[in-house]
Amino acid sequence: MPPDIPISHSSNSLITDLSKIVGNQYVIWKPEDLLVYEYDGSIDKAMPQAVVLPSTAEEVSEIVRTANRHGAYIVARGAGTSLSGGAVALRNSVIIALTRLTNLIEVDPKNRIAIVEPGMINLHLSERVSHLGLFYAPDPASQKTCTIGGNVGENAGGPHCLALGVTTNHVLGLEVVLADGSLTWFGGTERESTGYDLRGAFVGSEGTLGIVTKIAVRLLPKPEVIHSMLAAFTTMDAASNTVSEIIAQGMVPSALEMMDRNTIDAVEPFYQPGYPVEAQAVLIVEVDGLKESVEEQVEAIIEICNNNGAMEIREANDEESRAKLWETRKGAIGAYGSIAPTYYLVDGVVPRTKLREILRQVDQIAAELQVTVANVFHAGDGNIHPAILFNERNPEEVKQAILAGSRILEACVAAGGALSGEHGIGIEKQAYMPLVFNEDDLEAMGRLRKAFIGDSPDSAPIDVPSLEERFNPGKVFPGGAVHGEAYGITDKSFRPTGTQDWQ
Repeated sequence: MPPDIPISHSSNSLITDLSKIVGNQYVIWKPEDLLVYEYDGSIDKAMPQAVVLPSTAEEVSEIVRTANRHGAYIVARGAGTSLSGGAVALRNSVIIALTRLTNLIEVDPKNRIAIVEPGMINLHLSERVSHLGLFYAPDPASQKTCTIGGNVGENAGGPHCLALGVTTNHVLGLEVVLADGSLTWFGGTERESTGYDLRGAFVGSEGTLGIVTKIAVRLLPKPEVIHSMLAAFTTMDAASNTVSEIIAQGMVPSALEMMDRNTIDAVEPFYQPGYPVEAQAVLIVEVDGLKESVEEQVEAIIEICNNNGAMEIREANDEESRAKLWETRKGAIGAYGSIAPTYYLVDGVVPRTKLREILRQVDQIAAELQVTVANVFHAGDGNIHPAILFNERNPEEVKQAILAGSRILEACVAAGGALSGEHGIGIEKQAYMPLVFNEDDLEAMGRLRKAFIGDSPDSAPIDVPSLEERFNPGKVFPGGAVHGEAYGITDKSFRPTGTQDWQ
């Protein structure tokens, strides 16, 4: 089905029915008010037909049933920080915005478990349990704004996922609303469970299988000691060698992050970190744990940095200096606005041994296509984030940016890597899924989706060909949408060479 064909029998009647559930003030339908929901953190956009803001799981359930009666597709949305188009409302969908479901329902400090609603801001959970000596580990760069429900949808990571794991490693159970509006739990509060791992299938499903309304997460005790360091290098190769040698010695820092010269230039005016002007790369390394172990690791890491020609090493062993060190890393993406008005953040993964090679390829692609690329990424696990900087008002720059992203992703796969480390597939990468998965793989995924969604009900509106995609339609699977369509890119063909023809 074309993405922009209205599928509701009567928008007015739908709005009326949604208002009966949540109240008029929590249904947004005027075009001028919907503009803010046209975007997420990606470069793709589409206008929803309405946005509804429930306050309880029961209201979410009733909204789903109502949408089904009207033949409306549904997109669940948290803070809208998705970088792959995951929260963009294709197919004239109704957005269910979960930002009113923000409660910390329960904390069990003995078993180190919390139950939260999906609209809770990621960082707020750690702040709420800090007095208990606990924290929530996944920490995306957007943790001050992103929601835990959105993190579940995208299986979000963050700088500390190297040692502590991504979202799926910290989610024990989920309450979800299924396609028929029913509420059920997958998993629970036990650390081990028997039977099929439906919780695992749901985490990272990008909102295509249902809507999360409660999340049981595990909490971790704060480490005895945290020690952060920043090392500046004259070349990206030297910084990459340092990363490889740290890991080769058997150390797994809690974080191992890298920024290149373009990123350094972007953050300097905002945060004034005072990095050396000759630096072409900086590493942020953090280790934590028992005091004796941390001291040994810090000594070894400093030696490795010096052996690779580090021109400066800064140590931060208290909370204030540590926060100052990290603010440049977590604020880097926002700072790109000082270089260009728009960025396209590519999320790919390569083996650590291929890190130097892929960074050289990124530079080569940027030079050939005459685009500016800034790099800030999780070096420790090979999760790269080249930010392609461009002006969205220039159609040629948009096309070049998307083409550059295509070639970078293809290079990651060719190097033995993956299409995504933590940002999902969404709209951005669906055309590239055949680079990694064959037809049988994709068919199996489709059957799983259908098992959750079910067939369209007999009472479905006659103008709706299928409601198999009723949750977050047009995402993940090839053929759902065109990356960059909002900017006039209409060619739906994809070639394994990484090239596309633009109309």
